[in-house]
Amino acid sequence: MIQVYGIKNCDTMKKAMNWLTENGVAYEFVDYKKAGVAESRLPDWAARAGWQKLLNTRGLMWKKLSDAERADVDEAKALKLMAEYPSLIKRPVLDTGTTLLVGFAPETYAAELKK
Repeated sequence: MIQVYGIKNCDTMKKAMNWLTENGVAYEFVDYKKAGVAESRLPDWAARAGWQKLLNTRGLMWKKLSDAERADVDEAKALKLMAEYPSLIKRPVLDTGTTLLVGFAPETYAAELKK
């Protein structure tokens, strides 16, 4: 079963879950802030999608970080920051078991999930 990781009250999450429901795609939602699964999954997600794609540098949480925290970000630092602040993980993270989709784009979902 497809797993969708994110935060329940996020607008992008709502759009993605509505798209999945409207297109008859079964999924399990995992709130990674409540379930605390982000840290254990981050190395795998980074290997599959790239840490740069996972790190949300446009969100409010990124802007709240200190200049020192935002400086010289490499993979190790990014993974540490995302583990400490799960809101820094771009949402949603959709895992089909073989493919990992980060963020929501209807055309990407259609191409990957309607094979």
